Amino acid sequence: MGLYLNPGAEAFLEAVNSEIYVDKTGLIRYTNKVLKTQQKYVCVSRPRRFGKSIAANMICAYYDRTVDGKAVFRDLQIADSPDDREQQSQYDVLRINMQEFLSRTHDIRTMISRLNQAVLWDVLGEYPDFRYFDKTDMIRTLADIYSQTKRPFIIVIDEWDCIFREYPHDKDAQRQYLDFLRDWLKDKTYIALAYMTGILPIREYDTHFALQMFTEFSIEVPNCQENC
Repeated sequence: MGLYLNPGAEAFLEAVNSEIYVDKTGLIRYTNKVLKTQQKYVCVSRPRRFGKSIAANMICAYYDRTVDGKAVFRDLQIADSPDDREQQSQYDVLRINMQEFLSRTHDIRTMISRLNQAVLWDVLGEYPDFRYFDKTDMIRTLADIYSQTKRPFIIVIDEWDCIFREYPHDKDAQRQYLDFLRDWLKDKTYIALAYMTGILPIREYDTHFALQMFTEFSIEVPNCQENC
């Protein structure tokens, strides 16, 4: 278990054990349906305090192969669906909060470089003895791991749109970031599911259609960018 690879169930269990918890495990029935299909790209756009991060942690806990999923989800809605249990605890999960990387860097190029290094640190630590083409290339390394394990990744990205909120007028930075996401995610067989959360809809930013493969579920609130 690493910081980003297979982060475990602790964050999700903290929510479940809190005084108020709303069971949203019905979402997993949908993600199981689109898993390893052309519809495997899902983006949930909601204002702050709508439970986006809790849902992201739930997705991670459910698919993470290092988690005892039966114990974690036994009292929740999804436990009543035996067909869905086939996918439980079967995948390597990468959990990325983009705001974390943006906050620790000063430009988009450095942010992407730091994210690459962080993911590589975890995955190479988990799979040190595989044959790799280029251990400095995150995208190729994930493909190399998949080719040898035949176990695709679940990739969960929280706050995917923070770049556009921090750099609203830097079109070049936005374009670099979108190109990175497209190169990392689009048409990759090593991905079983890509699940992203953000505040405003993808269409607000996706000016050159880098992320057109995503199905988006959005709750829009007027003036959300200023007030959320």
